[in-house]
Amino acid sequence: MSLSKNIFTRFSEEDKALQKALKNILGFKPGYLQYYISAITHRSQSDVVANNNERLEYLGDAFIGSIVGEYLFKKYPTRHEGYLTEMRSKIVSRASLNEIALRMGLQKIVRFNKNDKMLRRSHIFGNALEALVGAIYLDAGFEKTRRFILKRMLATYIDIEELEITEYNFKNKLYTWAQRSGKHLDFVTLSEKIEAGRKVFTVAIEVDGEPFMTASGYTKKEAGQMAAQKAIEKVEAEHLDKDN
Repeated sequence: MSLSKNIFTRFSEEDKALQKALKNILGFKPGYLQYYISAITHRSQSDVVANNNERLEYLGDAFIGSIVGEYLFKKYPTRHEGYLTEMRSKIVSRASLNEIALRMGLQKIVRFNKNDKMLRRSHIFGNALEALVGAIYLDAGFEKTRRFILKRMLATYIDIEELEITEYNFKNKLYTWAQRSGKHLDFVTLSEKIEAGRKVFTVAIEVDGEPFMTASGYTKKEAGQMAAQKAIEKVEAEHLDKDN
C-alpha cells in the first residue's frame, strides 16, 4: 500500500467529506488538505494566524486581481485603462466575490462562529473564496490557479455583459440620487463597540439632516456600504410604489 493511501485512510470522516466537497468546487482532488482547511477557517474559529484564512486571503486576492486583469486586457483590446479598472473592480468587489462564493456553496463548508449573526451577513464567504485561491496556488501551482479563476469563477458565475451595467458602489449610486433630488447626504458614525472580541461600527445615513438608514459592520467602510445598499433598496422601492 502506498504512503499516500495510508495517509488517506487515516483521514477522519469529516476530512473525507471535506475532500469530496472541495473536489466538487475545485474540479480536482485537493492534495495537501491542510491548506484548504486553513482557507475555510475564519478567525472567529481560530485567532492563530497559521490556522485561519487571513494570510491565504491576502495571497488569493493578489492572484484574482492579476488574472482578472489579464483576462479583461485580452477581452477588450480597444478599451481604455479606466474602463478596464472599473470592470476589474466590479468583478473582484466584496459583493461580487461573496455572491460567487455563495453560488459555489462555500457557505456549507466555511468554519466560523455561527452564533455571530453579523458574520452571516458580512462578506466572510467571499474572503474564504480568496483564501481558497491562495490554497490552490500553494497546493497545485499557478496554472491550476489560473484555470480555476477563469473557468470555475469567471466563466461559470460572471456575466460580463450584465456586469457592465451593474453598479456595486452603492455609496456612489446614493450620492448620484441625492444630487439629482437636490438633497444633502451625510454618513455619520453612530457608535464603535466590541462584540465577541471584535470592533463593530454602526453608521447612519442622514438625508437633509434627518436619519434615513443605519447599518453595522466590522469596518466603517463595510458599515457605510451596507447602509448605502439598504438606502438604495428603500429609494427604489419608494419609487416603484409611486409609479404604481
